[in-house]
Amino acid sequence: MSTALIIVDIQNDYFPNGKMELSKPEIATANAAKVLEWFRQNNKDNIFHVQHIAADPALGFFLPDTEGAEIHETVQPLENESIIIKHFPNSFLKTELESKLKEKGITKVVVTGMMTHMCIDATVRAAVDLGYETTLIEDACATRDLSYEGKVVPAEQVHYAFVGALNGMYCAVESTEDFLQKN
Repeated sequence: MSTALIIVDIQNDYFPNGKMELSKPEIATANAAKVLEWFRQNNKDNIFHVQHIAADPALGFFLPDTEGAEIHETVQPLENESIIIKHFPNSFLKTELESKLKEKGITKVVVTGMMTHMCIDATVRAAVDLGYETTLIEDACATRDLSYEGKVVPAEQVHYAFVGALNGMYCAVESTEDFLQKN
C-alpha cells in the first residue's frame, strides 16, 4: 500500500498539566489512536511518529530529555514504527521524513496530530507541495485558544478556520469515522 500515516507531535506537554495545554487533546488523541490501530492492522509498515524536540529552550516546551517531550502513551510507537525528530513546525523541514516516504514508495499520506494551527497546517501544506495526496483527519487534531491585540479566538474556531482553509484546496479533510468506514 502506498499510503502512510503521519502522527504529528502528540506529546505530553499538550495535555493537562503540560507546558502548552491544548483544548480537548484527549478527544483528538483517542481518534488518532483509532486511525493508528487501523494502520497497525492494515498497513503496519507505513507509520511515522513525528516528535518535536525544542532546539531553543526559549520555546518553553518539548524541551530535550523531559517527560513533556515524550510521545503520549495513547499513541506510543511500536518497535517497527519510525520516529522522526523535528525542530520546526513543518515535519518535513530538515528531517528524514520525505526520504523515508520515498524509500517506501509512498504517494499518499494521512495526517493526525497537534497543533492544528501550527504544525498540522505546516505539515499538510508541505506534504501537498511535495506532491503527496494528503488526507487530514480533522477530529484527530487539537489546538488552543489564540489571541491577537486583546481579541481571543477560541480553540474550536481556530481549529475549524485552519481545517476549512485546507479542505479541498489543499487536501481532503475527513473525520475519523469517515476514514474508518471508507477504508
